[in-house]
Amino acid sequence: MRIDSIASNSGLGKIISQLDPEAARTVETAEREDKLNCLSVATGIDARELLALLAHGTGYPLLTAFDPEVEESAGFPERLIHSCGALPIHPPEECEAGSLCLATLWPPSERIKQWVYAVCGQEVQWFLVEPRKLIAVITSNFGVGAASLDESDSEGIGGAAKEEEEDENAAIIRFVNDVIQQAMRDRATDIHFEPRKEHLDIRYRIDGRLVPVRVPANLVNFQSAIISRIKIMSRMNISEKRRPQDGRITYGKGRQEVDVRVSTLPTMYGESVSMRLLNEQSQPTSIQELGFLPDDAERINRVLDLPHGIMLITGPTGSGKSTTLASFMRQIGTPERRIITVEDPIEYEIPQINQTQVNSEIGLTFASALRSVLRQDPDVIMVGEIRDRETADIAVRASLTGHLVLSTLHTNDAPGAIVRLVDMGIEPFLIASSVKMVIAQRLIRRLCQNCAVPDDTPIEVIRSCLMTLGVDPARADAADGLRLPAGCDSCSGLGFRGRVGMFELLQVDEAIHSLIVQRASAHDIRRQALSNGMRSLQACGWEHAAHGQSALSEVMRYAEMAETSGE
Repeated sequence: MRIDSIASNSGLGKIISQLDPEAARTVETAEREDKLNCLSVATGIDARELLALLAHGTGYPLLTAFDPEVEESAGFPERLIHSCGALPIHPPEECEAGSLCLATLWPPSERIKQWVYAVCGQEVQWFLVEPRKLIAVITSNFGVGAASLDESDSEGIGGAAKEEEEDENAAIIRFVNDVIQQAMRDRATDIHFEPRKEHLDIRYRIDGRLVPVRVPANLVNFQSAIISRIKIMSRMNISEKRRPQDGRITYGKGRQEVDVRVSTLPTMYGESVSMRLLNEQSQPTSIQELGFLPDDAERINRVLDLPHGIMLITGPTGSGKSTTLASFMRQIGTPERRIITVEDPIEYEIPQINQTQVNSEIGLTFASALRSVLRQDPDVIMVGEIRDRETADIAVRASLTGHLVLSTLHTNDAPGAIVRLVDMGIEPFLIASSVKMVIAQRLIRRLCQNCAVPDDTPIEVIRSCLMTLGVDPARADAADGLRLPAGCDSCSGLGFRGRVGMFELLQVDEAIHSLIVQRASAHDIRRQALSNGMRSLQACGWEHAAHGQSALSEVMRYAEMAETSGE
């Protein structure tokens, strides 16, 4: 159904008439489950308000809650459930007797009505519901893309259905698109296709945790075709199955565009595929959005304003180092500064920044690229990672010759970065003179702000937790902002939505400078930094919990993991 016809009898008409042709075309061509979101993006109006306008304009009742007939929907083909975005529901009060009640995420077209009537053979009453709620029910009960790989015939849908019947290749394309689109809706950062002996697993990483995806039972029959489709999309060699490969996909259009980094790895039962989703629109754009506390943000800004020196960000893989660097780059990327980066790979495209991709196959390593960058008259240099002595040596010398250098290291905490540079062979006096700040970081889940409830944990238990975290137990008396996860539609019942960073800032002052020159241990440097006022990762986590950004249980979970791993 066209949006202009929907709008004829509602206030939506005026809104749609103001859309530019490209935006209107985007809404028209979007998948049914994405139309409302596309219209919301194009108009800047909340999706729920638009859904109410749609209901008024079309005459289809709007349901804020519905009771799906999952078990009784066997007579309603899964192909229609997925392709039409419709699901049988228990009749609400306003449903006419004897009618089949269907919840839908977008007003049905005449063709869809004909298909449904041909299959069901009875009158149908349609109800509009929030797309997010309906998609969640369909996915949890029927899997992702089940209709795409349906091998059964669509008898009873009529001649129109036969014209729409597609071959296996088209079904594979549709299935892969369904998996990616569902991952985007679930805010997943990674998609993993993992071949097993008798089945193919698909898992999303959402807020740092792996979540199994319900998939069709016959998925293993299409394993090779699915992997080949992903390799074609990412411009890999589909005939090469013995070696790992890397590729890239730009998926979607306009504001919904997502950069997907793809990696394949040969395993016992086939190629494992990992897809990293990088959504430019969803990335934090300021230091505060990352989770830095106000006093830490002020100290970071002072270092970013320096004309020379090194700022290092440390942490394990997946701790958000690249996102933090990207936010720093956005902040200092002004016309007055020439900024050049050397990355592997380029994860975020940043305006007014010159970004260089490492290519080891042609000898363009971090070290060789960094040498060339120094001849490009930069003010600020960002090195994706310091991996060896040569890169570290050039970075240190660049900072000493009037450049601000930002980079990352893989260490457990901030003081460990200093010791790591010494281990690489960099002279301690050079490190002490060049490094201005080291930031260690981790990620914990952020509480869903729509459903979090007050935490009534006894004060004695909170004090005990603070002692474990290394925080003054007396701080528990002022912790009136503690909250617990509850779960709602917005967070899919998890109680958490997104993640927030815990940070540990080591600033090199005179005392730390002296310890570095003396080749002091990481333990001694850490003890001095804490006495100077450095806030530990655990203490930062407590601040987030005390202000209702995260839950105390999340901070304690990190502390237990850190203790187990020996951090």
